Amino acid sequence: MTEFDPIAYINEPRWQKVRLGLDRTRELLDRMGRPQDKLKFVHVAGTNGKGSTCAYIASVLQAAGYRTGLFTSPYIIDFEERIRVNGENIPKSDLLDVTLFVREHAEAMAKANGEHPTEFELMTAVAFEHFARSQCDIVVCEVGMGGRLDSTNIIDAPEVAVIVRLGLDHTDMLGDTIEAIAGEKAGIIKAGSTVVSWPQDDEGAMKVVEQKAAECGCELVVPDFDALLVRDIDEMGVRKFFYDGRLFHTRLLASYQPYNAALAIEAACALARRGWNIEYDTMVEGIYQTSWPGRFEVVSTGQPTIIVDGGHNPQGAAVLAESLRDVFPGRRITFLMSVLADKDYPGMIAEVLPLAGAFVCVTPPNPRKLEAADLAEAIRAQVGDADVQIAVASSFAEGVEKARQIAGLGTICAFGSLYSISEIKKALAS
Repeated sequence: MTEFDPIAYINEPRWQKVRLGLDRTRELLDRMGRPQDKLKFVHVAGTNGKGSTCAYIASVLQAAGYRTGLFTSPYIIDFEERIRVNGENIPKSDLLDVTLFVREHAEAMAKANGEHPTEFELMTAVAFEHFARSQCDIVVCEVGMGGRLDSTNIIDAPEVAVIVRLGLDHTDMLGDTIEAIAGEKAGIIKAGSTVVSWPQDDEGAMKVVEQKAAECGCELVVPDFDALLVRDIDEMGVRKFFYDGRLFHTRLLASYQPYNAALAIEAACALARRGWNIEYDTMVEGIYQTSWPGRFEVVSTGQPTIIVDGGHNPQGAAVLAESLRDVFPGRRITFLMSVLADKDYPGMIAEVLPLAGAFVCVTPPNPRKLEAADLAEAIRAQVGDADVQIAVASSFAEGVEKARQIAGLGTICAFGSLYSISEIKKALAS
């Protein structure tokens, strides 16, 4: 008999179609004994910055001595990193045991009514069951897509609902206006929670969040970015910043990270007001200890310098460009780019094009991939007569090699899809 592979089961192609809605998740978790009811949550939705904001909050809670679960997606290197307790990936043995338990109920459910849970619904069930078995004090939970109908929204009112920076993404599923998307994301807000929201760039989006918080009778906290003073990166590779007059340090170097950290600090303060024992020194330690791979991550400081970033929409590309200008002023960048076909890749190209000396295009390892040749054509359409080199590579290994040859002693930035980061890192290590 072939040994059961939990990762292969969860990633079974038959389960991979995205089908928003809570009914399947509710039935599955009911059959499992409702593990989510044994847990407290910080629930995080939004477009850009969810992962690093979750990482900051979880690190602060861990520094405060709480047994902290962290559920994020997608993974960068190892599948197990999507489910962590106190910074440790779910052990393979636990993943096996919990997935077998979830499969038993998922298959009974499919037999009873023909509705098998989707990949993300299975993943959510495995995560909640593992966190319950691990007796987590609190779980920091990142929404998969949207919020209102996302599987993670099966939970009751979280301690804190966090809305990060909003932008246009997944418009085919969530709506084609920023207000519609804000409405879906704000669906995680429930009566009894405290709401902490990014001061949204779009007035309409901010109004949606404000109205939802008011409807639910929730306190709404918005960080004051005027009280944020960001300093340069020091010789130890750490960025110093002051928030509300207090000093913090972060090892996440992108120019936007102090803003994500400020959002996390406000979430921690909200938890403290709700009775969680979190002091200022704990926040300082937690922010400093936070690590989050694939977000303006400097993976090589040699010649060339190489950065890997998960920016995958125009807003993400814009803050990536801002960080490159900040950390590497005046440099022409060789971009190693791979994107999904359903993303606004022309908008992404436009944001980084003023910095580009070259583009090397690669096809990402995802069913929604945009072929490298098609990406190259989209870049050519915007480059015009500018002196920007464009190359196509058949693999990430070839892409990295071409980028190194072009960049010479300069800078390479690999970006465009979180799903490509593990392949890029493997190519860099070879």
